[in-house]
Amino acid sequence: MPSYPFHTTREDLRIPLPDGTELAARLWRPVGDEPVPALLEYSADRLADRTAAADARRHPWYAGHGYAAVRVDTRGHGDSGGLPGAPGGARELDDGAAVVDWLARRPWCNGRLGLLGTGAAATTALRLAARAPETVGAAVAACPEGGHRLGGAVLAADLHTRLTALIADAALPPDPRRLGDAWRAGWLARLESLEPPIDAWLAAGDTTVPVSVPVLAVAGWGDPSCSFVLRLLAESPTARALLGPWPHGLPEAALPETLRWWDHWLRGADTGAAREPALRSWISTRWTGEDAWPSPDVREIHYDLDNQLRTAGTAAHERYVPVRSPQHTGLNAGAYVPHGRPADQPPDQREEDGRSVCFDSQPLPEPVELLGAPTARLRLRPTDSAAQVVARLCAVGPDGTSTLLTRGVLAATGPDAEVELAACAATVPAGHRLRLALSSVYWPWVWPGPDDSGYALDPSRSSLGLPVRHLAADIGGAPVTLAAPALPDPLDIHLTEPLTARPEHVTVHDIGRHEWRTELSPATDGTRTHPDGLVRDEHTVTAYRVLTGSPLSAQARTDHTVRLERPDIGWDVTVQTRTQLRCDAGHFLSVVQLRALEAGSVVFTREWQHRVPRESPSK
Repeated sequence: MPSYPFHTTREDLRIPLPDGTELAARLWRPVGDEPVPALLEYSADRLADRTAAADARRHPWYAGHGYAAVRVDTRGHGDSGGLPGAPGGARELDDGAAVVDWLARRPWCNGRLGLLGTGAAATTALRLAARAPETVGAAVAACPEGGHRLGGAVLAADLHTRLTALIADAALPPDPRRLGDAWRAGWLARLESLEPPIDAWLAAGDTTVPVSVPVLAVAGWGDPSCSFVLRLLAESPTARALLGPWPHGLPEAALPETLRWWDHWLRGADTGAAREPALRSWISTRWTGEDAWPSPDVREIHYDLDNQLRTAGTAAHERYVPVRSPQHTGLNAGAYVPHGRPADQPPDQREEDGRSVCFDSQPLPEPVELLGAPTARLRLRPTDSAAQVVARLCAVGPDGTSTLLTRGVLAATGPDAEVELAACAATVPAGHRLRLALSSVYWPWVWPGPDDSGYALDPSRSSLGLPVRHLAADIGGAPVTLAAPALPDPLDIHLTEPLTARPEHVTVHDIGRHEWRTELSPATDGTRTHPDGLVRDEHTVTAYRVLTGSPLSAQARTDHTVRLERPDIGWDVTVQTRTQLRCDAGHFLSVVQLRALEAGSVVFTREWQHRVPRESPSK
C-alpha cells in the first residue's frame, strides 16, 4: 500500500431515504474527527462485486488525499433496499438528492460534495448536481451517456446488449452475508417488479443535461461520448475536458487531474486546475492543449465532392451518384463502445469501402491534423429525402490501407442532409489520401431502413467540412503532461477463465443463404472469486444476422448469464436473460426473457414483448 498524506478507514453503511428504504454504501475516509469534503459515486452497478475492483483502487486513493469517498448502489440494486426503477428516472434522481443531503449532514463531512460517475452514472451525476448546486461544488463525468439514437437512426449495437445486462443486474439478489434471511424475499420482490425500459430507449432522442457546476469531463477518443463532451465544453465556461487514448471508463491516468479538480473547487486550493487548457487531448502521439473550445486554432476546411474529392465509376453526364449498399455494410465497424479489447478496433476498411461510394482526395502535400467533428453536407435527390445516410472518413495510405478516422449517421428528412461525424483527433500523414465513404447501411451499428433503395446525391452541391488544427498551434504553448498516480494494490480477485474461450468477434458468411452472421463474446467473461469468498461467474454472447438484400431480415440477440455463489454457506443463484430485437416496416419488435434459479431450481420466469413505432416522437 503506497503512503498517502492521510491514514484511511473503510466501513459499509446503510443510507436511509425519506420513505424508509435504505441504500447500501461503502465509505472510505481519513482517520480523525476533522470534517472533509465528500465525493459521491452513485450507480446501479453493484458495489459488492461488479465495481469492487475499480472502487478499491480509486476511492481509497481519494481518501488518502483527504476526502470521504462514498460509493452508493441505487434503489433495488446490489444490497440496497427497495425495488429497481427506470434508469435515470425521477425516483433515482430523488433518491440521489436525498443521499447528497444526508452525506452533507454527516459529522465527518464539511458540507461540500463532489459527484463522479461513468457512463449513465455520469449523466445522473450531472443531473443531480443541478438539483443541489449549493451543496455540490464540482463534478467529474467520465464518458457521459447520450441517447440511444445516432443522427436520428436507432442504435442496434450496444442497445440490446446493455438492456440485457441492465435487466440481469437488477434481477440479481442482495447478498445473504449482508442482509441475512431477508435476502430471498427482497430478491423475489425485485424479480416481480422488473420492467425493461425498451419502449423509452427506442423512442428516446438525444440526451440534454444541464450543467450547473464546474465539470471535468473525461473520455477516450473512439468512445461515443466524445461529441457530447465537446458540446458540454462549448456550453459551460467552467468546464474542462480530457480526451485521451483510453477505452470506456474513468482511466487511472486521469485520477491526479480529478484530484486537482476536487482540491480547487471543494477546498479552494490553488492547484492550477482552472488555468489548464479548456481541452487537453491526445492527438496521434502527443498531448495538446486548447485554451478555448471551439478553438481558434481549428478552422473548417471545405472539400467539394466534385473538386477536391472525387469518385470513380460514375458517368460524367450523370448529375446524381447512386448510393445503395448491401445490408452487411458495417460489419467491420468495430465496437460501438470500446473497452480496450483487441477486437474492439475497426480493421482495415477496404472491404467496407468496396460496399460504399468513395470520394478521394489527391495525396496530401503536408500532414493534416484533425480535431473536432467533421461534417458532410450532402444534396440528395428530392425523391430520396427519407434515407439513411452513413458517412465514414478514412485515411488511405500509399499501399491502399484504409484507416477509419470517424463516422456518422443521419436519418435524412429532406434533400439537404447534414451528417455530423463523431468528434475525432488524428494526424493524417503527407502522402496519404482523405476518403469520404458514403453508404446507405451501417449494420449492426444502426438498424437498416425499411427498404434497400438507397439514395442518390449531387456531388456538385455536396461538400465535406473538416476541423483542421493549425500545424503550428503548439508553438509557444506550455507542454501538456499527465502525472501517474500511485494507487493501492489491486483487489485480490482470482479470475478463472473458461477452458475453451470463445473468439471475441467472429463473422460467418453463408453463401448459399446470402446471410451474414456476427457473434461477439467479451474477453472479460469468466469466474471471479472475491476476497470475501463471493464468486461471480458471467458469460455473454451477442449475435447479429442479416440477409444481403433484405433490410427487414436484420435481427439482434444477446444471451447473458450471471451466477453468484457463496460456497461456504451453500448459497447459489443464477440469472439468465435474453433480449431479441427485429423490425418490420413500421415497428421494432422485442422479446425480453428472464429466468432466475436458486441452487439449480427455477424460482422465476417471465417474458416481455414490445412493439415500438420506428418513428420517434421525440426525434
